[in-house]
Amino acid sequence: MKKLLSLLLLACTIGASAQDRVENFGMFEIALTGYAAGNPDIDLELSATFTHDKESYTPEGFYDGDGVYKIRFMPPVVGQWRYVTHSNHPDLNGKSGTLTSVASANKGPVRVANVYHFAYSDGAPFRPFGTTLYEWAFQPESKKLETLATLRQAPFNKVRMLAVPPYKQYYVEGANRLTQFPYQGTSRADFDFSRFNPAYFHSLERDVKRLSDLGLQVDLIIFRPYDKGQWGFDTTSDLTNQRFVRHLVARFAAFQNIWWSMANENSYIRHLTDEDFDRYFQIVQKYDPYGHLRSIHNADRIYDYNKPWVTHVSLQYYNAVKVFGVSPLLRDIYRKPIVHDEINYEGNSDSRWGQLSGKELTRRFWIALTGGAYATHGEILDNGWIGGGGHLAGTSPPRIGFLRQIVEAGPSRGLTPIDQAFVMNAAGKAGEYYLYYFGDEQPTEWPFVLPVKELQKGMRFKADIIDTWNMRITPVPGTFELGDATRYTVADKDKKTITLPGRPYMALRIERVGGAPVEKAPGGKPPVLEEEL
Repeated sequence: MKKLLSLLLLACTIGASAQDRVENFGMFEIALTGYAAGNPDIDLELSATFTHDKESYTPEGFYDGDGVYKIRFMPPVVGQWRYVTHSNHPDLNGKSGTLTSVASANKGPVRVANVYHFAYSDGAPFRPFGTTLYEWAFQPESKKLETLATLRQAPFNKVRMLAVPPYKQYYVEGANRLTQFPYQGTSRADFDFSRFNPAYFHSLERDVKRLSDLGLQVDLIIFRPYDKGQWGFDTTSDLTNQRFVRHLVARFAAFQNIWWSMANENSYIRHLTDEDFDRYFQIVQKYDPYGHLRSIHNADRIYDYNKPWVTHVSLQYYNAVKVFGVSPLLRDIYRKPIVHDEINYEGNSDSRWGQLSGKELTRRFWIALTGGAYATHGEILDNGWIGGGGHLAGTSPPRIGFLRQIVEAGPSRGLTPIDQAFVMNAAGKAGEYYLYYFGDEQPTEWPFVLPVKELQKGMRFKADIIDTWNMRITPVPGTFELGDATRYTVADKDKKTITLPGRPYMALRIERVGGAPVEKAPGGKPPVLEEEL
């Protein structure tokens, strides 16, 4: 072990008096102040154990610059908590106190729920409708504020963003030049990868908090390629990477809106193997006391999402959402939530991954959702949004918002594929709720025939025709009553059909009438109905 750093401790304060009461799932902070010699980012061990009845959590602390050491805690239940600090330096060890966690509107971190879906810690369903904003945290303040204003009106509830900037020429010169980096120094020539730069993380923390205040989850991407041999953030050693992971967890695990993405396009970081990422996953799993969600975004080699430290699939595989049937297969393979986090972007980029029309991106969202999975938006119109945010110029966001309203007004346990081996374009809750999507097809009628599971003769249903592009919903007159079941299906007793307009991007919503009401997600707002297409 390296020689223990020496500390001349001038004062020690454990939180401010206002922090003695903290909201449930809010953040309580212990602050130990003093002057440091040596390297506290390497030599110091610091943590605290928080106890309430039989529950106990031990988050790690970190050095925050200017002689300040912090330990952050997110109380998961209401009541009084006692805490005591642990450190290899005697002046930081054994500091104790209490805090009171009070009831709040906070929902807590998002967890896996019902195998393939998500919910907040308080049990409220969470349906991820995310967007991609890789570099927004590295933009000028005016651009950040513009992005926040856009997100306030946008349909998204999750943001994928980098924890470390990619190398680009405009970050080293001109008005957008960066002056703060994760490590001490300003260029590859003088970066000290053994010392973190607190000022950099203060800015990143502020941005994560801003998104939390808007109700947005943050899928924080820890590692990435993209340095082009310049800064060297994507070629750091294993020991440096392990310290970086632990530092991020110590700083951000107490934010209720954090998801951990171990890497973006992990296989393009050529010196790291899947075994390295196994180790980083396990570090996060060990040191995050609250068990925030964990995944990794692939490139040309797909990581094994079956590994126990992976909570959900974060996939970049464009073909999976071009056709029906792939998402249900992925659900069967992994038995975890499937999030198609990169499905190409709406845009006019020279790169082939950024050339989708708004209609095609919206279509892919519908294919993902009716496959029992989720998808993430991205846009690169005139090089805008995914890099630095600002404003949205694409045509897909309002349509994605329309889909979100439909999904959130549906079954609270999420959409489940209906008869996935033979009816690949339908999901819902068998016997109660069905959402059919026809994509590019342009049917003029649809015979009222449903897969037989959970159905009985005499059940009655109502239907809505959904124009997913024009965002209109038309109730179908009357109801449908089921006749005798066959081995696989059951039809309306009078062989009724539904007349459709013969246009692409149409859907049907079918709900049972007269039975137990479908349990729906709280807060889900049904879209406005239109009487005619």
